[in-house]
Amino acid sequence: MLVTQHPVFRRFWYPVMPIADLTDGPKPFTLLGEPLVLWLTEEGKPAALRDRCCHRSAKLSMGIVQNGCVRCPYHGWAYNESGSCTKVPQLDSGAAIPKTYQVEAFQCAERYGYVWVCLADDPLLPLPEIPEADAPGNRLIPQFYEPWQCSGLRVMENSFDNAHFSIVHAESFGVTEQPKPVKSELVPLELGLKAYATVPVVNPPLQQQLLNIPDSLTVREVESTWYVPFSRTLKITYPNGLLHLIFTAATPVGDRTSQIVQFCIRNDSEADAKAADIIAFDRQVVKEDKVVLESTDYDTPVDVSCEQHMPSDQPGIVMRRQLAALIKAHGPVQEEGRILTEV
Repeated sequence: MLVTQHPVFRRFWYPVMPIADLTDGPKPFTLLGEPLVLWLTEEGKPAALRDRCCHRSAKLSMGIVQNGCVRCPYHGWAYNESGSCTKVPQLDSGAAIPKTYQVEAFQCAERYGYVWVCLADDPLLPLPEIPEADAPGNRLIPQFYEPWQCSGLRVMENSFDNAHFSIVHAESFGVTEQPKPVKSELVPLELGLKAYATVPVVNPPLQQQLLNIPDSLTVREVESTWYVPFSRTLKITYPNGLLHLIFTAATPVGDRTSQIVQFCIRNDSEADAKAADIIAFDRQVVKEDKVVLESTDYDTPVDVSCEQHMPSDQPGIVMRRQLAALIKAHGPVQEEGRILTEV
């Protein structure tokens, strides 16, 4: 499955960049092969346009923000958040700017400290709602923002895969003596999936400190939610009541590359556990996953007959079938400017 060839993937919201990155001017980002320019308007809201001036195709992301508009670095044409040209320095004062002086604009919003973009006017799902992010006393900790050379579907399947813990995560939390995965209760959604499990884990010294649990072996109560196509939450509750919720998105830059956005939400304080230490432990876990996932084929099949499976792969099978149905239901495959009639 090559995401840039299926128009349906343009109909979802993706986190593309920390909003703090836009405070010093416009920035580029490529989403599903679409070059974007992102900036903040005078009201401090994020905006997204195609990163090409309609005059001579210069990259708008190389320009500056002036009066809430992004100004082209070539001839100084300026564009507002709707993509309309608001200033052409070369025209006489008071002259009307042709309506054709326009750059394509995309839906753009801020949530959880990140800029989100949808490339279509009619998204199939709203922005994810994470109630724990707004709960009094909880804190949100930004963790990772980096490109991985793998598909978003591989990242999502890995997030629901209980069978790799004892192998991939043997150095962090996996119980090597117990390679057999625990069973998950799966609840397929119309567009998405929930999974519930009780997972035994090893707690190294740093993790014991972060969890305020003196035991080297304990259990996690896990509630995982998949948001189609490439976002998930992993809600972990420990026996002492500590909440550690991880949000991860594998935003598709293109067919081979995913921008990994991850933050966590906890119901403790900095005095209880330092954010830097929490990030360090989760970073170790993420690096263990990254090494393996970047070795996989980026063209991940949604046809379940293309790869072999075992019982614990059921969450991934649900994902593949949902994505295959979406692709079939929402239009033909697009390849290099041509429309193909078969999926």
